[in-house]
Amino acid sequence: MILVLCVILTALVFEYINGFHDTANSIATVVSTKVLMPSQAVLLAAICNLLGALWGTAVATTIGKGLIDTQFVTMSSILCALIGAVIWNLFTWYFGLPSSSSHALIGGLCGATLAAAHGNWSVIIWSSVDPVKHKAVGLWPKVILPMLISPVLGVVIGFFLMGFLIFVLRKASPKNVNTVFNKLQLLSASLMGVSHGTNDAQKTMGIIALALFTATNSNLFNDLPPFLAFLNTPKFEVHMWVKIVCAITMALGTAAGGWRIIKTLGHKMVRLQPIHGFAAETTAALMIQTASHFGIPLSTTHVISTSIMGVGATKRFSAVKWGIVQRMLWAWVFTLPITALIGFGVEYTLHYFGG
Repeated sequence: MILVLCVILTALVFEYINGFHDTANSIATVVSTKVLMPSQAVLLAAICNLLGALWGTAVATTIGKGLIDTQFVTMSSILCALIGAVIWNLFTWYFGLPSSSSHALIGGLCGATLAAAHGNWSVIIWSSVDPVKHKAVGLWPKVILPMLISPVLGVVIGFFLMGFLIFVLRKASPKNVNTVFNKLQLLSASLMGVSHGTNDAQKTMGIIALALFTATNSNLFNDLPPFLAFLNTPKFEVHMWVKIVCAITMALGTAAGGWRIIKTLGHKMVRLQPIHGFAAETTAALMIQTASHFGIPLSTTHVISTSIMGVGATKRFSAVKWGIVQRMLWAWVFTLPITALIGFGVEYTLHYFGG
């Protein structure tokens, strides 16, 4: 029982870090364009994330049972997966690099489960078809392929949407454009917040649901007192209290330390005006909503970052500081393998010492 509570607490720590690491991505543009003050943007993100978190569980289901064989999942492997993700998130946050919390969590989960199964690679679902829903599941269709495609789409769609807006508004005065998009960016920022909640907040929900499901089926909850009966999860499902707690925790994390990532995305990479912020947020939000509908745990970081690149490139190619982009790309490339190694190493160490 204590181990279960440790897993849930660690999952919420990850969600808190996700708040100041990933949620900062969703409000970076609206802050950098000075449409909202940071405190106002945090409040908007908190409300919209809560609404998004309550909207569906497709992504949570993918994280919880669509990537690894749940028969080999133990409470310690879930804990080790979270430790790997937390370490990587703190490392990249410290250097102001907007890396993917989603991929950090997935990498940690795959690595820790592989160690728990003593190196049996079949525990990782690479590519398969759900026999009930007849949809593709597994690491390749749900994680790796979207990881390769989404940044490209972010750049391309952001570039063309911004180009379309420039063409349509070519005769409008800059003052009028700023006035209109100051208001429209509130709408796009809200949509981005809701989209972030439907995707990112669900990842921790999936981990907690997996932990409760594993604990129940491992008979760890046999002696639960009546007031803790709500923890029993005989079949995989995401309880309402899990959704609300995760959404609130993410909001608190956003309020605590999101400025480092906001500074990288909104100030260092390219200078933005409200129209650019609107185009980038709209591009990212639509892509994330589409991914959430299909249960794809998309990286909000990758999508909003590359959307900003695409939008910024319409000014001129050199407007984007490509040196910073290069650092971000390396962080993206290393996220999955490094977190998998950390998760594997911690789980293997626990087994070695009889944990």
